[in-house]
Amino acid sequence: MVPYFHYTVIHIGFIPIQVWGLMVALGIYFATRVAAKKAKQDGLDPNIVWDFAFWVIVGAFVGARLFQIIYFPDLYLKDPLELLKFWQGGFSEMGGFVGAIIVLLFYFRKHKIAAMRYADCAAYGLPLGFGIGRIGCFLIHDHPGTLTHFILGVKYPDGVRHDHGLYLSIEGFLLFVLFVFLARKKQNAGTFVIAFLILHGTIRFLLDYLRIGDARYFSLTPAQYVSIGMVFAGIWIMKKNHFQNLLFFS
Repeated sequence: MVPYFHYTVIHIGFIPIQVWGLMVALGIYFATRVAAKKAKQDGLDPNIVWDFAFWVIVGAFVGARLFQIIYFPDLYLKDPLELLKFWQGGFSEMGGFVGAIIVLLFYFRKHKIAAMRYADCAAYGLPLGFGIGRIGCFLIHDHPGTLTHFILGVKYPDGVRHDHGLYLSIEGFLLFVLFVFLARKKQNAGTFVIAFLILHGTIRFLLDYLRIGDARYFSLTPAQYVSIGMVFAGIWIMKKNHFQNLLFFS
């Protein structure tokens, strides 16, 4: 079992640093850096990655915040101004993903660049960003799950529970290791996009059954609906680009 420890703020001198925000910022930085490095290796312009990363981050945070309305409709419909109080926390990973995709598609359309090749670079670095960022969720324990006897269960004060942040952090790092291995072989453009959409979509869909306290619509969480969309999008891209087989499993 994993011991329970709770860190929300660390102090550097007299300066308080929010642990969750710090880990998310580090995740964004390293994911972008890895994506830019991948772009350079693929003969693309790494500066474009750094450029669209800024707009993607903006879109992600807006989407992550707006998605909270679906998770807590009573709170935000009663007082819409609560949505503006982002400093109080409340960001949805899947909402952020949707917001990021929308902005990224607009960016590619406007600048008329090799969309799939650059998207592949972004998808390559994304699991590392998730792995680092979700450490913040684990440290503040904002996603406690159902009771369990699983070896990776966390010893919460009220019993051993699944911890969504811990599991998603582990998933992110494992996906990144897989992607590093796959990058050693030449892959078709879109391989990492397809792999991320299908693998992360499937894993997130299953893990959400372990969550507690989330709004559910027809027995599924909002994130599970997005997960289903991710998997179908991955399959659609695979068929549209005429992948003969799942190269990331070969």
